[in-house]
Amino acid sequence: MSKQSPLDVGVIGVGSMGRHHARVYSELSNANLVGVSDVDTEQAQTVASKHETDALDMDDLLDRADAVSVVVPTQYHLPTAKACLSAGVAPLIEKPVVEDRSEGDELLSAREAAGTPVQVGHIERFNPAIRALTDIIPGLNVLSVTAERLGPPPERTIDDSAVLDLMIHDIDIVLSLVDSDPVDVHSAGVRDNRHATATIEFESGTVANLTASRLTQRKVRRLVVTAEECVVEVDYMDQSIEIHRQSVPEYIENNGDIKYRHESIVERPTVNRGEPLKNELESFVDAVATDSTPVVTVEDGLAALELARTIDDTATEQQPTLDAVQ
Repeated sequence: MSKQSPLDVGVIGVGSMGRHHARVYSELSNANLVGVSDVDTEQAQTVASKHETDALDMDDLLDRADAVSVVVPTQYHLPTAKACLSAGVAPLIEKPVVEDRSEGDELLSAREAAGTPVQVGHIERFNPAIRALTDIIPGLNVLSVTAERLGPPPERTIDDSAVLDLMIHDIDIVLSLVDSDPVDVHSAGVRDNRHATATIEFESGTVANLTASRLTQRKVRRLVVTAEECVVEVDYMDQSIEIHRQSVPEYIENNGDIKYRHESIVERPTVNRGEPLKNELESFVDAVATDSTPVVTVEDGLAALELARTIDDTATEQQPTLDAVQ
């Protein structure tokens, strides 16, 4: 069998995130970056020159490409994706996939009419540590999942709350790990949900506790799975996993003093580290080239969006009471 030819790809929106899509596409062996597009034509030209490709208007890019990354503000996701699908071009749409469920239904209809793969950019699914975790989870009786995604205020302006910008990553991961539907949600937030927490109860009895913040002075990206058999700690940034098993309590006498300690076995599985965005775009290009279902579907993106919206709205409703006691 002859080797598959590289797929012609492009990027619509080359701002702070889109320029990284352009960089990665230019490095992939299974992709040929044919152009980039942005309403800021100067920015488009700068990115295009850096990666030896062309700055194009969107229609011209869609004429050349087989697949594109849609990395524009959320309110433009649906019209841009529909334009791609009408042109027979497969889009990868950054998260959140669209603004609400009604737009999601429009996107699903457009995808079905086009018969073209559509992937959603939940990049943490492609973090090597999460990929390794998905091999561990099936053998566990999961009791709870805890996630923290914290950091200081960003230099650029972000319209979305910390729930829709940050927590939605962990919502997607939790929904992919817990084979059960959420049945109850409790949440709270401060400062227009720039710092928010949520507790999600699942039909299976599993509980997820999530915190997202753009107000903390320490950057944290951590997920902990507590199961009957062990505790699994994932560090997204280090791309590492620790599995704590067989915790054994004991009392020790030392010079007449009795001390209590716990000892446990700590396993550190090998994680094949790599850039999550590269893994994501490689997977997307392969799905389009083989006309197969992407790892993260529109349905996955909508499930994460709906739960994030519920958390965000509930936290907002609670804020007058919370602010009053500060």
